[in-house]
Amino acid sequence: MTPARGSVRRCVAALDGTEIALHLGLASLIGQRHHARDTGAPYEAGVAPTGSARLRFAAPFYLVALFFVIFDLETVFLFAWASAARALGWSGYLGMLVFLGILSVALIYEWRLGVLDAWGRPPRRHASDMDRQQGGGRQDALVVEQANGRAAHPRG
Repeated sequence: MTPARGSVRRCVAALDGTEIALHLGLASLIGQRHHARDTGAPYEAGVAPTGSARLRFAAPFYLVALFFVIFDLETVFLFAWASAARALGWSGYLGMLVFLGILSVALIYEWRLGVLDAWGRPPRRHASDMDRQQGGGRQDALVVEQANGRAAHPRG
């Protein structure tokens, strides 16, 4: 690139910046100024707002959003890999298999934990948790009966 071209590009960039500043300045000077009641109110898709915008959301909503972002990025990486698959060769293929394997293991882990069942069935509880909620369960009843001298049959 010759020095003349570099100075022309700098001059064009300066003119562009000047034009943008001029347009913004004129818009602020000439533009309408009105302070009606609904001027600052949010407006989305033709629906008037009701209530406060500060709503509480349950944690599963945030989990679903987080999973969406994670798996959406996975799709971006898959499309990038697919567009360059021939150039990457076997090493790129193996790298993508490792990437998909790690994501699959993470998905199965989340599924087994019950994180993906946010709106479905309630999460599974361990038997010891259920015994504590029910006041001890069958084992405590057997201990009490044995302490009172009664021989309880183990099945009932």
